[in-house]
Amino acid sequence: MRIVATCLAFFLIVASSIAQAACRDDQAELRGPWGQARFTVEIADTEALRAQGLMHRERLARSAGMLFIYDAPTSPSFWMRNTLIPLDMIFVDERGLVTRVHKNARPLDETPISGGENVLMVLEINGGLSAMLGVAEGSELRHPRLAQDTALWPCD
Repeated sequence: MRIVATCLAFFLIVASSIAQAACRDDQAELRGPWGQARFTVEIADTEALRAQGLMHRERLARSAGMLFIYDAPTSPSFWMRNTLIPLDMIFVDERGLVTRVHKNARPLDETPISGGENVLMVLEINGGLSAMLGVAEGSELRHPRLAQDTALWPCD
C-alpha cells in the first residue's frame, strides 16, 4: 500500500508540471479522466531499434519507458522474447488516441500481442502502471513526433 501511495504521489507531482513544459522528443505524456503522467522515453524508430526493444533489461525506472514510432500507421505485433520484466503496452493511433492497452505482458512469453490496426506509436512502460494510473482506451498521448495539426493533444 505504501508503494502505491508513493507512486501515486510521484505521478501527481509530475502531472502538475506537465502543463508547464513543452513537448520533448525524450518524453511521452498521457492524459485522460484519471489525470496525467509523463514518462522519459527511449525512442525506437528504426527496424533495428524496434526489434531490440527492451530485451535483456533487468529493470526499468518507474517513470521510464520506450516509445516505438512507425513511419506510417501499421498493425504491429509484439512478443516478450528475451524481455525480462513485465510490461504494459499502450497502442496509439496517428492522432495520439490510445486504442488499446495490453497489461502485464509476461516476461519471456513468445505469444504474439496484437496492437490492432492503424497504430503509429506504442509506449511500453512497467507492467501494472497503466492499471494503477487508469490509462485506458480513449486516453491521449502527446509527443512532438505526432502530426501536430491533427493531434488530439498538440504540443504547446
